Amino acid sequence: MHSSAQFRVRHMMIANVHGEFDSVSGTVEFDPAKPDASRIEASIDVNSLHTGDPKRDAHLKGADFFDVEKNPAITFRSKKVTASGGKNYKAVGDLTLRGVTKEVTLEVENVSDEVTDPWKLQRRGLAASVRVSRKLFGITFDPDGAMVSDNVDITLDVEMTRPGA
Repeated sequence: MHSSAQFRVRHMMIANVHGEFDSVSGTVEFDPAKPDASRIEASIDVNSLHTGDPKRDAHLKGADFFDVEKNPAITFRSKKVTASGGKNYKAVGDLTLRGVTKEVTLEVENVSDEVTDPWKLQRRGLAASVRVSRKLFGITFDPDGAMVSDNVDITLDVEMTRPGA
């Protein structure tokens, strides 16, 4: 409910276009004392995409970009999590986008301490980011990159919840 995934890409090499996915779900096993034992599995519903322009959204969901009919989800499954100083971590894992899987490293920042909410649930938040090449995932619309850059910045804002003790 309180998590989202965003992306940013250069349009015509003069401006950034932003998009957001509202439906993010997953499972995280995390102990700050043992980050190497952590596991992350996440899924993003591509149909939850919005950019503020319905025509652009339809184009992005189509075959030129996400091809949502064949690939309704973007997934990440961690292979290794390591501490990288303070409350920051690196999560290496497989990102599957448009049916293509590539290893990426998420830069995980500002993992919060756990807090107890009014309903006695334990909550923790974080931000994560990665830059990917859209072409490596088979998104080849505008192959010369004159209209849409190859590099796509992905950011995640995640709030994790677990039952209290």
